[in-house]
Amino acid sequence: MANPLQQLAALGQSVWLDYIHRDLFDGQLRRLIDEDALTGMTSNPAIFEKAIDSGHSYDAQIETLARAGKSANDIYEAISQSDVQRVADALRPIYERTHTVDGYVSLEVNPHLARDRDGTIAEARRLWAALDRPNIYIKVPGTVEGLGAIRQLIGEGINVNVTLLFGLPRYHEVMDAYIGGLEQRLASAGSLEGVSSVASFFISRIDTMVDPMLQAHAASERDAQARTEAEGACGEVAIACGKLAYNMYRQTFAQQRFRHLAERGARVQRLLWASTSAKNPNYRDVKYVEALLGADTIDTMPLETLEAYRDHGRPQLQLEGNLPAARDLFESLPALGVDIDQVTRRLEEEGIDKFNQPFDRLLQHIEARVISVTGASRAQRAAPSR
Repeated sequence: MANPLQQLAALGQSVWLDYIHRDLFDGQLRRLIDEDALTGMTSNPAIFEKAIDSGHSYDAQIETLARAGKSANDIYEAISQSDVQRVADALRPIYERTHTVDGYVSLEVNPHLARDRDGTIAEARRLWAALDRPNIYIKVPGTVEGLGAIRQLIGEGINVNVTLLFGLPRYHEVMDAYIGGLEQRLASAGSLEGVSSVASFFISRIDTMVDPMLQAHAASERDAQARTEAEGACGEVAIACGKLAYNMYRQTFAQQRFRHLAERGARVQRLLWASTSAKNPNYRDVKYVEALLGADTIDTMPLETLEAYRDHGRPQLQLEGNLPAARDLFESLPALGVDIDQVTRRLEEEGIDKFNQPFDRLLQHIEARVISVTGASRAQRAAPSR
């Protein structure tokens, strides 16, 4: 009998893993592909920080590169790129079998470039060339500045995973940037076949921020019905956002503007559910995975959530259900004390910071390892010899 992860795939949702570690290559990755229908992987600076900081799998490479005089950033890039290339090679049969729909792995541009359009474009081009695999996504934050980068990169035929999406208006702009990039590429006589993109909508972080607002509103309400409505909205806003985003996705890619491109080989920009682990311990640990199961989407799960869903997930298509209720909840948020636009702006800023901090810690950690190997600090290595 198929396990719940395999049933997800059978219902049309791709199962991806939000995790990379060199130890996966000892056989675990192969088992995930063969036994759990895994068809893709994602990474971010926090994931690489944990990977390099845990155990000794990366010690030999760090030492070799340190002795060769490489900087901490050079070492990080060598490690992350070699891991991503190995994953891409492992997933390549899936990429070919699914005719480029699945089988991807993602690597993020330097997170400090989130507000730098031109810097993001240059970094994405460099990483795309260095990785040299067709089944790679370059992760670009879906900031205002990132929109122009997305359009340009898609126009150049570079695959993009748009990350850090929290709000519906920005998601609409991201789809427009993707379609605009395809139009740009078509206008320059470029092929649309093989150009791919996903839009990563972050889920559980929405409830993590909104739930305390709803609880505070409920505590201040004298009207019993209003108090019940606020309490009942806890843990439901993120799912409502996901349902509305999926509805926008279905409508946008059904329009003639995209159909014209699809006739020339373009693929839709699939929705990818990110941050689907339940941060609230009072919630079912697979709450968001279950609620956002829908055809032609992707769920990228941390290893713990993937294993939990394999153990006790209940696969059932739910994403298109109760759309009017999701819309009603979304529209009721101002009356419940929630300014969702302000929430998504804060989440974007926090999301950038949550990638910047582990990236900086990672480089500091590698630098400390370099010093332990070479006995020289970065400043000493950079100082001219006399």
